[in-house]
Amino acid sequence: MSSTELPLVPPATVLPKVAPVRVGAGERLRSVGLPGITLTVRSRPPAREGLPPALYVHGLGGSSQNWSALMEQLEGDVDGEAVDLPGFGDSPPPDDGNYSITAHARAVIRFLDASGRGPVHLFGNSLGGAVSTRVAAVRPDLVRTLTLVSPALPEIRVQRSAVPTGLLALPGVAGLFTRFSRDWTAEQRVRGVTALCYGDPGRVTPEGFQYAVEEMERRLQLPYFWDALTRSARGLVNAYTLGGQHALWRQAERVLAPTLLVYGGRDQLVGFRMAQKAARAFRDSRLLTLPEAGHVAMMEYPETVAGAFRDFVAHKGDMGAKGDTGASDGSVGGSVRRDGSVGTSGEGASGDGRDAATASGTGADTTIVGS
Repeated sequence: MSSTELPLVPPATVLPKVAPVRVGAGERLRSVGLPGITLTVRSRPPAREGLPPALYVHGLGGSSQNWSALMEQLEGDVDGEAVDLPGFGDSPPPDDGNYSITAHARAVIRFLDASGRGPVHLFGNSLGGAVSTRVAAVRPDLVRTLTLVSPALPEIRVQRSAVPTGLLALPGVAGLFTRFSRDWTAEQRVRGVTALCYGDPGRVTPEGFQYAVEEMERRLQLPYFWDALTRSARGLVNAYTLGGQHALWRQAERVLAPTLLVYGGRDQLVGFRMAQKAARAFRDSRLLTLPEAGHVAMMEYPETVAGAFRDFVAHKGDMGAKGDTGASDGSVGGSVRRDGSVGTSGEGASGDGRDAATASGTGADTTIVGS
């Protein structure tokens, strides 16, 4: 955002009353006030005391609800919290109207510093993957392991299906789209987003779809909804143009934390071909590819992603007490084919000593509002 561009939303103290955010069974919501921002944090009480902490960061247009299914799967493994980035979910806009990748990363860092929970198992999806990459690069002391689901890292050849999302970053496009779509119902909007983000939209249960429609109706009442979405899209596109030490791929190379990379074969927003580049960029990585998944594998296949995370940290010796990283090197994972059969060790590997696996996975009762 330029220095002359002022926030277009009213202060949080005068925002209109809207329906409350849905809180799933076993979940809790709390508000955390930090310098310049107020964050809503979703959590699940861990199955037992002493589990290592985890933090989940959602993607563009999403919220902490995007992680509910995976959080439930991992409640016996980590003490999980999911944050609503400023302007998303139930978090109000930032005081300065800054939605850049750096600003979102700063929000995550401020929260982790204030909570004293680091180092954490850090999870990020899409925009949240770019944010988490930057956090891990600049504050390695806060990150125990890094799990990235379809991270939004720069691509030279963007998929045609991802172009409309990128166009939101252009001045005036959001206004045109708002006028063009003003007669669309919340149900139509959710169907469009689900078709874009899921490998198979049929995996969404009727109950999950209704929850997403209700959440969309709530968000459309927020005066800052489009502003947060478009400025975050602009911040992501701007981050793609940065060079030097601030370039996202350069920062990926600087990440010290062991990294689990998850890519979907039917992802319409992040190119599946980027999986191998990411496996080469992150120095200590394991790659999981899900041929049938779309952009939000943790929502489509939470059991598979949870299982891959458990295997990953067990291999790294990192499920122990806080501060015990115990990373190890050099092994190559096996593969699970589409039909569920298991391949031999090293099959499907990236070829440079990093781990690789593929999986078909199982379903989940969940849905999505943003990408």
